[in-house]
Amino acid sequence: MTRHRRTARGRAARGRAERGSALVDFVLAIVVLVPVFLGLVQVALVLHVRATLAAAAAEGARLAATADRGPADGVARTWEQVRAARVGGFATAVTPGYATVDGAPVIEIVVHAEVPALGLGGPAVAFDVAGHAVREGTS
Repeated sequence: MTRHRRTARGRAARGRAERGSALVDFVLAIVVLVPVFLGLVQVALVLHVRATLAAAAAEGARLAATADRGPADGVARTWEQVRAARVGGFATAVTPGYATVDGAPVIEIVVHAEVPALGLGGPAVAFDVAGHAVREGTS
């Protein structure tokens, strides 16, 4: 009997000594997990904006490459696509240009963008995306 009482008292003493340890464990886990989660959200946002702007640049380049259109039409179409996708706040410039890819003349539309941390503010991730299309009516 005395052995049983000692064990019960020992467990009760340990229980009192460990009171509040779950809260400490929770805080330590949150301190690690929250920045990891926010980092993943930031990467997802940047990749989403980059893919959306690349699609808009390609669409603008395809329009500008047609025989009856020019680079200004491609830039206008690109801005239209960017605004429609609701990522216009991140795009800072759209510039047209001409290039040669594998010997073929192409029109190039480049979109420059800056995505701040979590889309809110602070230091930004800057990048350029480009869309290309073979120009029609050129030999």
